[in-house]
Amino acid sequence: MSKLQNQKIITGTHYRGLGRRKSSTARVIIKPGQGKFIINKREAKDYLMSDLLIKDALQPLGITETTGTWDIFVNASGGGLSGQAGAIRLGIARALLNASKDYRPNLKETGMLTRDARAKERKKYGLRKARRARQFSKR
Repeated sequence: MSKLQNQKIITGTHYRGLGRRKSSTARVIIKPGQGKFIINKREAKDYLMSDLLIKDALQPLGITETTGTWDIFVNASGGGLSGQAGAIRLGIARALLNASKDYRPNLKETGMLTRDARAKERKKYGLRKARRARQFSKR
C-alpha cells in the first residue's frame, strides 16, 4: 500500500498515540467508526493470533466503555507479539486521551497510562546470562 493509499484510510478526525513495551513500538491511530482493528495492514486476529493478546490490547476501550465505536489502525514493530500487544494497549490509551480528557481518571486509575518499564537485563561479562553463573564444582 502506497503512502497516498494509507492516507486515504486515515482521513477526517483521528487521534494518535505512541506505545512502547520491552523492545516493541506501536504507532496507533484511532478514528470514529464501527470497531475495525487493523495491525500492520492485517486484521488483528490474523496478526496477534491469540484472543488473550487481542483482549489485552483492547483493554483501554473496555475501561472507557467505547468498545466498537473506534476504528483502530496500528503500525507495530520490534519485539514479539506479547510486547507488541502491550505497546498497542498503551498507544490506544494515549490516543483515547487525545480524543477526550474525560477518559483520564478511569485510564489512570487502572494503570493504562503508565509505560511498563520492565525490559531484558543486559548480559554481564563472566556470566552466561544476566545473572546465570557457571556451575560451581567443589571437587
